[in-house]
Amino acid sequence: MGRRNRSVEMALNMLLSSAVVFFLCFHNASGFYLPGVAPEDFRTGDSLNVKVNKLTSTRTQLPYSYYSLPFCHPEKIVDSRENLGEVLRGDRIENSPYVFKMREPELCRVLCRITLDADTAKAFKEKIEDEYRVNMILDNLPLVVPIQRLDQEARPLYQLGYFVGLKAQYAGSKDEKAFINNHLSFIVKYHKDEETDSARIVGFEVKPFSVKHSYDGKWSTNTRLATCDPHAKRTVSNSNSPQVVEAKQEIIFTYDVDFQESDVKWASRWDTYLLMSDDQIHWFSIVNSLMIVLFLSGMVAMIMLRTLYRDISKYNELETQEEAQEETGWKLVHADVFRAPENSDLLCVYVGTGVQFFCMVLVTMMFAVLGFLSPSNRGGLMTAMLFLWAFMGIFAGYASTRLFKMFKGTDWKRVALRTAFLFPATVFAIFFVLNALIWGQKSSGAVPFGTMFVLVLLWFGISVPLVFVGSYVGFRKPAIEDPVKTNKIPRQIPEQAWYMNPIFSTLIGGILPFGAVFIELFFILTSIWLNQFYYLFGFLFIVLVILIITCAEITVVLCYFQLCSEDYLWWWRSYLTSGSSALYLFLYATFYFFTKLEITKPISGMLYFGYMLIASYAFFVLTGTIGFYACFWFTRLIYSSVKID
Repeated sequence: MGRRNRSVEMALNMLLSSAVVFFLCFHNASGFYLPGVAPEDFRTGDSLNVKVNKLTSTRTQLPYSYYSLPFCHPEKIVDSRENLGEVLRGDRIENSPYVFKMREPELCRVLCRITLDADTAKAFKEKIEDEYRVNMILDNLPLVVPIQRLDQEARPLYQLGYFVGLKAQYAGSKDEKAFINNHLSFIVKYHKDEETDSARIVGFEVKPFSVKHSYDGKWSTNTRLATCDPHAKRTVSNSNSPQVVEAKQEIIFTYDVDFQESDVKWASRWDTYLLMSDDQIHWFSIVNSLMIVLFLSGMVAMIMLRTLYRDISKYNELETQEEAQEETGWKLVHADVFRAPENSDLLCVYVGTGVQFFCMVLVTMMFAVLGFLSPSNRGGLMTAMLFLWAFMGIFAGYASTRLFKMFKGTDWKRVALRTAFLFPATVFAIFFVLNALIWGQKSSGAVPFGTMFVLVLLWFGISVPLVFVGSYVGFRKPAIEDPVKTNKIPRQIPEQAWYMNPIFSTLIGGILPFGAVFIELFFILTSIWLNQFYYLFGFLFIVLVILIITCAEITVVLCYFQLCSEDYLWWWRSYLTSGSSALYLFLYATFYFFTKLEITKPISGMLYFGYMLIASYAFFVLTGTIGFYACFWFTRLIYSSVKID
């Protein structure tokens, strides 16, 4: 009784510590929080403060803070509070000197003047060479550049952020030169409330220009520009000479702002950003996946309703032992099919980790589909996934020790410890190395020490204790009983046909689950690596359901064929059959890298393959666990349906 009381007390202490850590992670001095998305009403003349975010490039995948370049800056730079997901994404949101007056257009407003030296000119040239974009935010809406399609009637495409500059030949020169976009023509779209005369911002667009401004006399705060004069209503156009980036060049930053009334309501203002992809392609993905599911469902139905029914009826009608010995098939391995596999502890750990990941993905997807993870809450999706991962540790511990006890294991604390550390430690080690590489490039994407400490706190303060709590509860449950007895001496496995080779059948099993998701995978990779929005979680949830069904069905089919060949070593193979789809995911990511991305720097390539390795590893434990439980249910079902003496 004393030992049991101590275990209960330990479990309660761990739960209490998890609650304390959860409170600290949300309310500690680091300021992580979940920002609200309530609408804000503006009246004519109200100040609109534009915030600047990171500089991003699809060529390097290394974000930098806005003020890493010598842009115009306010008297005091103030950092905004970012949530955990924003920090991990490399967001660095700060104030800017761009201040508008609601519904008061401005023409050719001078922001500042700078003179480039050799270092600043080099910094601008490098960012222009790598096609970096400037990201800004107004009333929580990201700045976009409208790009008209070839079909003039179609709605335009929107590019997040504007390019720092461009490289081109100019004035008959054979050499390319770098030109900076130093004039911005902003368009702020608003929806007017006729009753209160207030307005809400529903769009934030910009058209960048490179302009070599000129003026007469000496420079002062009241100097009029010859190239852009609001008094003479002279505006910037493409006919102006562009501003080249060279040492000792004087650059004047200017901007226009125009306000346009829009019929778009505030609740629908994100539709423009989120509905840019063609839904027909996603429906094609769904139909493609459904065809795979229907094909597999037909095979499973044939096995379950015809072959298995016939087998079970035949086995139950055998009258003599001699008749039973003449039979072949899955019944002959009944005394070995539930024999504990080699490295059973490791299998328990991976199954528990897969359950944890599955619960996290399922709950996150449900929140996203219901609209709780709005895109206006930058970093909210990643923050939710991290916290859900930590709290789902209780299911990981429960699943791993339940299986461990079925294998007649006794040291549940050792399995709980490995469940709590094996997968997270591997991912954290890869992440730490990648973060060191980012830090070496002085990128804002490098996770600071404070955030790293919060991640470790989530791991050790919430996930680890909950894994032990779940393990304790799971081990206290009665052991799962096998439907048939297991002999002490293992049965000889006959020589298998070439197509039943474990490596071959495992690799074949992973093709169909990957085939069910690879079209949607293209859009996910595009949103991550090409800096585009992805918010079609309805489609993604359907694809997730199809993936679960596909993994379960292909594993059951191949497991049945394996048992019919009198090979009873199905434990690990059931996990690896659907889990091998992660290999195809990584191969597809490699194909995507060489065909869709323009990454040239070695560091950027290492970041890409490092993060895709983490994603493939997570996909492996997810799909492997789904296949394992499907096969586990199938074997228990069929062996509990036959009479065995």
